[in-house]
Amino acid sequence: MNNSESFDPEAFGHDDLPDASDVTHEHPDVTGGWLRPAVFGAMDGLVSNFALIAGVAGGTSGSDTSPIVLAGLAGLAAGAFSMAAGEYTSVASQSEFAEAQIEIERDEIAHNEAGEMRELAATYVARGMSQSVALQAAAEVHQDTENAVRVHAREEFGVVADELASPTLAAGSSFVAFALGALIPLLPYLLGASQLLPAVLLSMVGLFACGAAVTTVTQRSWMFGGARQLVLGGVSAGLTYLIGSAVGMGLS
Repeated sequence: MNNSESFDPEAFGHDDLPDASDVTHEHPDVTGGWLRPAVFGAMDGLVSNFALIAGVAGGTSGSDTSPIVLAGLAGLAAGAFSMAAGEYTSVASQSEFAEAQIEIERDEIAHNEAGEMRELAATYVARGMSQSVALQAAAEVHQDTENAVRVHAREEFGVVADELASPTLAAGSSFVAFALGALIPLLPYLLGASQLLPAVLLSMVGLFACGAAVTTVTQRSWMFGGARQLVLGGVSAGLTYLIGSAVGMGLS
C-alpha cells in the first residue's frame, strides 16, 4: 500500500481482510528465550576464561602449562554449569510470575468482564481509536474468553501468553554458548602452546568477532561492536594478568 492509498476498515468484513502477503520484513525472535542467554553466555565464557587463563599465566613461571589448562577447564565447566543453572532459575521464575499474573487477569475477566472490557477500550482510546470503535473492538475481543485473556495480558503487562520463554531452552543455550566462548582462549594450550601469546591473539579475534556478530541483531556498526567487545575483554584480561603476576610474586 503506497502513501496515496488509504485503508477504510468499514470496507472489509471479518472474513474479507486486505491481503498482507506483500509485507516481506521479518523480525528475529526476541522473546523466545534463546538469544539473550546465548549472546551473554558466549561473551561471558570468552571474557571470563580469557581473564582466568591470563591471571593464572601471570602468576606462574616456567614451561609447565598444566596449571593453566586445569584452570581453564575448571573455569569452562564451572562457568557453563553456573550459567545454565542461573539462567534456568531466572527464566523459570519470570515465566511463573507471568503465568500468575495471567491467572489473575483470567479471574478478573470471569468475575468483572464489563469492567475489564471498559479497561481494554480505554487502552485503545489512549492509542488513538475513537471511543465507539474502541468499545466495539473490546467487545469483539471478549467474545472468546481465552482470547480476551491473551489480549489483556499483552496490553496491560506486555506478556504474550502463548510465547513465554522456555527455561530449558534458555539454560541449554547459555550452557553451550558459554562453553564455546570459554574454549577459545584455552584451545591454544590444548593444542600444545606453551606461551600466553597464542591465547591472547585467538581471544582478541574471538572478542572482536563476537562483538561484531551481535550487531547483526542490534543494528549497531559491526566495527563499533567488535571494537567495544575487544577493548572490554582485553582490559579485563590485562588487569587479571597484572593481579596474577602480583600474587605470584608474593607467593614465590
